[in-house]
Amino acid sequence: MRLALLGLGLVGGSVALAVRPSGWHIAAWTPGGTGPRQALAAGAIDRVASSVADAIADADLVVLAAPATACLDLLDVLSGPARAALGPDVVVTDVASTKAVVMERAAARGLRFVGGHPMAGREISGFDAADAALFRDRPWVLVPPADDDAGLARVEALVRACGARPIPMTADEHDAAVAAISHAPLVLAAALVEAIAGGPGEPVAPGWPAAAVLASSGWASATRLARGDPAMGAGIAATNAGPLAARLRAVALRLDEWAALLEEAADDGLPDEVRLRRRLAAARARLEARDG
Repeated sequence: MRLALLGLGLVGGSVALAVRPSGWHIAAWTPGGTGPRQALAAGAIDRVASSVADAIADADLVVLAAPATACLDLLDVLSGPARAALGPDVVVTDVASTKAVVMERAAARGLRFVGGHPMAGREISGFDAADAALFRDRPWVLVPPADDDAGLARVEALVRACGARPIPMTADEHDAAVAAISHAPLVLAAALVEAIAGGPGEPVAPGWPAAAVLASSGWASATRLARGDPAMGAGIAATNAGPLAARLRAVALRLDEWAALLEEAADDGLPDEVRLRRRLAAARARLEARDG
């Protein structure tokens, strides 16, 4: 299989490292070329492409390994300036965190496209962070095309070569799901930092210097996603705004319930500890059930 990677950071680099032992021929391109040069030196790819058109020449499969908004731009390039280099049988897929907007753009540009999203990642980026085992035993969402079983099979071959499990979903199902379990946690992590340490353009929040000295694993776990790439996070939020906003509204309602419960004093002047324990226990049970 001849693979063209447009983007070679954490995800694109991990794809290259994962499929390389299977004998795939890999060309890679990025605007600056840093990742592809590192990958070539590491033996992870066969060649550094000088342009998008150069990367996709003779490819069987093109992977847009970039954030969602960058994927939209790449789809425009593939259907425009680089169209002549795109073979008639080539299949295009992506690894972006949102699907509906990408699928709509690909359809509008008349490209043979299978939407994809590997459910694996880290808060660090770049080829240096790439790992051949990143996708092992992880779900990889695929949005199947209406009438292209052969194209879907080609992308499934990539997914399985990476050690992942293909999971078919519609674009809307995917976006609603990841808004809940990926995108909302990202915004909530940022909002927690703003609420406790101070928001953009604001002075340091009162009490934060003392709290920062005491901050440990709980704070680190709750705010880990806020340490990620701001540009990527903004692209995710912008391209999944509707489902994400709905999930955040639902969280806000629950936070209001918690605040009201804490402010409601019992006879001893303290909140009702039994009700607090019940809510915490119910949340733990829901997580442990997984299918509940």
